[in-house]
Amino acid sequence: MSTSSALERAITKVLSQKESELVSTIDSAYRDSISNLEASRGKLESERARIIEASKKQAENLKRQIVGSSRLATRNKELLVIENGVNEAFEKARSQLAGSNKSDGYRALVSKGIEDSAAAVGYNEIIVECNKNDSDLIKKIVADLQKKNPKLKARVSDQYIDVLGGTRTKSADGSMSFDNTLDSRIELLKPLIRKNIAQMLRGE
Repeated sequence: MSTSSALERAITKVLSQKESELVSTIDSAYRDSISNLEASRGKLESERARIIEASKKQAENLKRQIVGSSRLATRNKELLVIENGVNEAFEKARSQLAGSNKSDGYRALVSKGIEDSAAAVGYNEIIVECNKNDSDLIKKIVADLQKKNPKLKARVSDQYIDVLGGTRTKSADGSMSFDNTLDSRIELLKPLIRKNIAQMLRGE
């Protein structure tokens, strides 16, 4: 065997070993890369699912906000319509009542009102307040009531009150009073008017 042949075999053997080592290294690097890629894919899937879930929650919250705002706006509009309706009905009632103070019905209403007020105040000596236009009528009514009930001592105040009609009755010492004016009666009707209008709007 020549020296050159031995050298060639040695070189070939070394090259073969290095090739095997290189292939092994490449295979190892490839497997590591595949493993890392699989791990990254899992993380990416998890992150993707988290982002989708967060987006759904955000969309749901936004939807609730929009629906809530819409309901609130609708509710406010409804309340505005109701209040306008109540005020309109109130003004119509005031207008109609303003022209009724000369009727027999009005006299009977006020007379009954003063009797009820005297009973509510609980005193035999009372002061009746009214507006200027009703002054003469109230004086006649009070005089008639005293004839019917001699125990009742009543006088009409010369201090007029700014009301649509009716009376406000006070005990002589001012410790008790009862508001039986048309204005207060109309105010008492407001909740009922408001309820009726709300039921009409809602189709109840």
